[in-house]
Amino acid sequence: MKRNYKILSLLLLLAFGSCSFTTKKFNNPDKDKKLIQIIRFVLQEGHFDPIAMNDNFSAELFTDYIEILDPVKRYFYESDYKDFEKYKFFLDNQLKAREPEITFFNVVNKRMLERIEEAKEIYKEVLAKPFDYTINEDFDTNHENSEYVNSRKDMKERWRKQLKFSTLSNYDDLMEEEELAKEKDASYVMKTEAQIEKEARDATLNSIDIYFNDNIDDLQREDWFAIYINTIVEEFDPHTYYLAPKGKEDFDQRMSGKLEGIGARLEKRMDYIKVVELISGGPAWRSKELEVEDLILKVKQEDEEFPVNIVGMRINDAIKYIKGPKDTKVTLTVKKVDGTVKDIDIVRDVVELVETYAKSSVVVKGNKKFGVINLPAFYVDFKDYKNVNAAIDVKNEIERLKKEGMEGLVLDLRNNGGGSLPAVVDMAGLFIKEGPIVQVRSTGEAKEVLKDMDKSISWDGPLVVLVNEISASASEIMAAAMQDYKRAIIIGSKQTYGKGTVQNVINLNKMIRSNTSGDLGALALTTQKYYRINGGSVQLEGVKSDVEVPGRFSFIDVGEKDKENPLPWDEIDAANYTPWEYYFDYNETVKRSKERMVDNEQLKLIEEKAKWVKSKIDETVYSLNYKKYKAKLDLNDEESEKFKAISKYQTNLTFKSHSYEKSLFTKDGTDLKEKRERWHQSLSQDVYIEEALNVLEDLKMSYPIKKVASTVRK
Repeated sequence: MKRNYKILSLLLLLAFGSCSFTTKKFNNPDKDKKLIQIIRFVLQEGHFDPIAMNDNFSAELFTDYIEILDPVKRYFYESDYKDFEKYKFFLDNQLKAREPEITFFNVVNKRMLERIEEAKEIYKEVLAKPFDYTINEDFDTNHENSEYVNSRKDMKERWRKQLKFSTLSNYDDLMEEEELAKEKDASYVMKTEAQIEKEARDATLNSIDIYFNDNIDDLQREDWFAIYINTIVEEFDPHTYYLAPKGKEDFDQRMSGKLEGIGARLEKRMDYIKVVELISGGPAWRSKELEVEDLILKVKQEDEEFPVNIVGMRINDAIKYIKGPKDTKVTLTVKKVDGTVKDIDIVRDVVELVETYAKSSVVVKGNKKFGVINLPAFYVDFKDYKNVNAAIDVKNEIERLKKEGMEGLVLDLRNNGGGSLPAVVDMAGLFIKEGPIVQVRSTGEAKEVLKDMDKSISWDGPLVVLVNEISASASEIMAAAMQDYKRAIIIGSKQTYGKGTVQNVINLNKMIRSNTSGDLGALALTTQKYYRINGGSVQLEGVKSDVEVPGRFSFIDVGEKDKENPLPWDEIDAANYTPWEYYFDYNETVKRSKERMVDNEQLKLIEEKAKWVKSKIDETVYSLNYKKYKAKLDLNDEESEKFKAISKYQTNLTFKSHSYEKSLFTKDGTDLKEKRERWHQSLSQDVYIEEALNVLEDLKMSYPIKKVASTVRK
């Protein structure tokens, strides 16, 4: 049987993040065993690089599963761990048995439920007594090196420190509110420290009560089992994961084009919920306050007095609080990358994914006109390929820009997480006559070279591609192809994300002839690796920019290499291709750009901030003495003052919509004009766009470029 069998429904994933495991209630051990059998078969027969289910696999699975259930070590005791440890090297045998065993899961799950009930008693005991914020003690937020406790007394002490730390931010917020009220009204009688302390503690109690009552207590056995299944499949690589039935429904809804909520993609990072993407035009994007890499600490609904602390929550539980009906307000307490904490109000809305489509702008630089195309994702609708397709949209934008007299083009792929493989092949073909774009390989099969077969060229003039550390997958294919052909100059981070794998989504219900056990969900499975036309892989290493510039993520651990269980880098034979021959000063242009970047004061400040942010991220020990805690916050605020100049940077460039888009402003009943004006303002403050335009100005073609609409590509 071929490993990339055709029953798979091909969907190149856009890294949508963790899924929800809340499913319909059932308690069917036979279904659990059948699910393991099917997933085991799919993994071994369909995965690009299936790993052996041996003792090493068993030990890794054991460690990861316990850590996922209790990352902060606030439920399990040392004695529990020792009880579980006898299964450490036998999980592979349980999973590989003709009739899989789930003894380990049953034992751990039963103990987990017992410890949760004990935790409810402990946190209530802790929060029944005042915290003393005058004593000197510290709390370490890095739990990786902490040990399991041996007694209830030690467990209570662990909860006490964690809850005191959580309450400390409430305490600081209330203290600031009182001081502000006093500043506004000298006659205002401030609350006592004891009153403030109690209010802060009550808020924490309310938050954790809601968490346990509305989330933990609602979890059924199948929810816990889905976590176990997901841990199993993620041992194979970070992009293989299980979609339980409800999670599959959510995934399908995202693919359908509409979301209701704040318009942000979230991801679990250690104990925190991190913002990894803002959907253009969505509520979070419009707020101008929430940013990628922000950590969400608390969530408050408009009709509730206290926020819910979501630190340590499973991501699907946290999302329940963050999502919500259209026109409702939610307040997020976030920790910025520079360590500052602030409240952000967002009014939820229906998020149209059409806002992730390509958009373009005309830019005037001196007496020349250039074009900028922003592409947030390589989207495609296989049921409506001609109307919902990133390549077709980019081609249309090119034609519109050419009508405005464009003399050079910037393709902005920063923060583009990837998407459709056919779309990127078609799009790369817009800039070359014909030839290979990417090579794809499945285990045990000959490589496949995906080519542009259309000899027409939509844009034959100067081209710059912008990338950063978040540019991934299809973005990397595009950047790599343009770099290998020497068709474009790549400007951006030291390297891109480094995801060189292709995923398929498999409906597990179709794997069996008859299913009487209920919905089995789906599996996102890594089935292929892709390679540059020069034979190299972008896996782990990403695409290295021709002109490397510092960015906000330069010193932060992001990318495939920082994931658990990534597939390795390798290379294959190069494809047969002919580099672009029509720049006569390509290398000289790169050299001049590098020289400008070294002396750019804005980039120096950005790099300095990136280093400062990394130093703050590395700080994990916090004082629980309020005066020391507050002094540290004030110092952070003081240190961050110098970096405010970054957001005030202004170029001398003028950005405007092309004629076609202007015609939509009066016809379109949406806020398209406002969105574009905001985007243009952002571009006018973008030092990377500024340098990309400098490069376009330097690049010289060996023939006159075609500034008129080209023939339609077949």
